[in-house]
Amino acid sequence: MNRRNNQHIRLTALRLLAFTLLITVLFTACKQKPQQVAKTQSKAYYTCSMHPQIHEDHPGNCPICGMKLIKVELAGDNNSTDMNMITLTASQIQLAGILTDTVREENVGMEKTLTGTVTTNENTTAELSARIAGRIQQLFVKTTGKKISVGQPVYSIYSEDLLEAEKEYLLAKQQQRVLHNPDVDYQQLIGAAENKLQLWGLSPAQIRSLAASGKVSATTTVLSKISGTVSEIGVQEGDYVTEGMPILKTQALNSLWVEAQLYAGEAGDYKLNDQVNISFPDLGGQVITGKVEFINPELSESSKVDLIRISIPNPQGLIRPGMLAYISIATGKQHSIAVPTAAILTDGKGSKVWVKNPNGSFSPRMIKTGPGNPNYVPILSGLNNGDIVVTSGAYLLNSEAIFKNGGDQKDMGNMKM
Repeated sequence: MNRRNNQHIRLTALRLLAFTLLITVLFTACKQKPQQVAKTQSKAYYTCSMHPQIHEDHPGNCPICGMKLIKVELAGDNNSTDMNMITLTASQIQLAGILTDTVREENVGMEKTLTGTVTTNENTTAELSARIAGRIQQLFVKTTGKKISVGQPVYSIYSEDLLEAEKEYLLAKQQQRVLHNPDVDYQQLIGAAENKLQLWGLSPAQIRSLAASGKVSATTTVLSKISGTVSEIGVQEGDYVTEGMPILKTQALNSLWVEAQLYAGEAGDYKLNDQVNISFPDLGGQVITGKVEFINPELSESSKVDLIRISIPNPQGLIRPGMLAYISIATGKQHSIAVPTAAILTDGKGSKVWVKNPNGSFSPRMIKTGPGNPNYVPILSGLNNGDIVVTSGAYLLNSEAIFKNGGDQKDMGNMKM
């Protein structure tokens, strides 16, 4: 009897032990599975476009500069054949300030650099003048820097001469309707009165409105005949103006000048229509191409220096008058396949650039470079003519690749040249 009890107790203990082990295994598996899923789903982080070393798991501001952090989603998965390939959305590329350029042949010879200043292109300035004498009743454009367009109200004026001209026009229209005198060319009278109103600043639409109402107004609104950014306002409300007196001036900022001074002995290095590289420190060193438009044939009497003027395009309006600019021109002719200096990242393993792939993703590529100039570096191997490289934002892509691979970039060191 005791023997049976002992066997029953041992069997119960074994069952209990097996059940306990089963519960432990199931609990451990359930505990580890969410962690694994969470690790798989962690495909985004927040960083600063100015300080890509900042990595946060939540939105906020950069602890260094205070800028709003941007969200970067890691594309692909750990099974990707290229762990260093990065894919960003169009909005992420814009927020990160990623710019690209095409690898092409450039002059990588020695360059001379001048310090210049961005100024307005005087060829694109325009002036709106008073067409008739009178008193400025109201100004609709009161501050400089404001953009105006053709047909926009600029000011209203009280002018006795303009009132008389409007009355003459309405009288000619009335006589045509009432008198019907065959000896009078009413159409000629109306045309002459209408031309006078147009010369004195009224638009065809305003003249039609005047004819429809049949009434003159004490003041007349003058519309702009020019467009651009207002650079100067020459009158105030209540001022009396005469014919030809300047009301305001505008300038077009889609084309600007960069002016610099150089010594007389340096003038021979520059010729009209030469293409030069211009960089802007206020825009992160962005480099554009300009054309030598003017070299003053006379030296300044006081400083004995010469003035050189470069015309530059500004379609996006990022460049503003007053900015500092560096003008570079090659003094030696040495052409080679090259990339902008800002595109190259250098560390203990060598130099690399980030290349934009045909599918829109970005991949790092090791390169070998030769001696160049401050703007362009020749490529000895690693790139081909026509490749697209990242010139701004490469550090952000590099930081994202490190984060994606958990800080292990051994594969990057094994990239083919």
